[in-house]
Amino acid sequence: MSDDPAASDTLADTGPERAVHITDLEAAINWWRERSPSPDGISACPEVRALAEVYALMVWHRETLADERSMPKKAHAAWLAWYATTPDAPCIAICSTSQGDEVCKGCGRSFGEVQHWPAFTPGQKRSVWRRITQEATAWRFNRYAERARAANGEDHPDPVRFSAPSSSS
Repeated sequence: MSDDPAASDTLADTGPERAVHITDLEAAINWWRERSPSPDGISACPEVRALAEVYALMVWHRETLADERSMPKKAHAAWLAWYATTPDAPCIAICSTSQGDEVCKGCGRSFGEVQHWPAFTPGQKRSVWRRITQEATAWRFNRYAERARAANGEDHPDPVRFSAPSSSS
C-alpha cells in the first residue's frame, strides 16, 4: 500500500474524476505571474515554470484534463496554492437536497456530491465546480438584474420608492 494519501482508496475515489482542467492551469499560471512577476520580462518564477510544463504537455497531447495524482509535485503544489484562493464549496445555504431533491436547486450539486464534498480532492471539487458553472442552472447562477429588467424594465429602481413612509404628524 502506498504512503501517498492522494493514491489511497477513499470515499473520494467514488466521486467525480480527480482532474485538473486546462483552464484551471491557465488561471493558476496567470495567478502566479501576477503574484511573482518576471523581473526581466523573460524569466518566470519556479511555480509558473512547473505549471507551464504540465500545460505544454496537455497542449501537445491535445488533452484538456490532467489527473491531479500524476502531476509533478512542484506543479501540483503551485496549482494547490492557486486553488486555496478559490471558493471551496458552491453552497449558497439553500440546500434542496435536504428536502429530497436529487440535485440541489441552490448550488447544482448532486445529493452524493453534497454528502461527500468534504472527502473530495481539490481536483474533484474543481470538476464539480466546472460542471455546475457550465450548466448554470442552479440558483447561484441566476442573473438577478436580468430578471428584474424583464419584470419591470429597471435594473436599479429609485430607492425612495422602497423607503419607509415618513411619520410626520
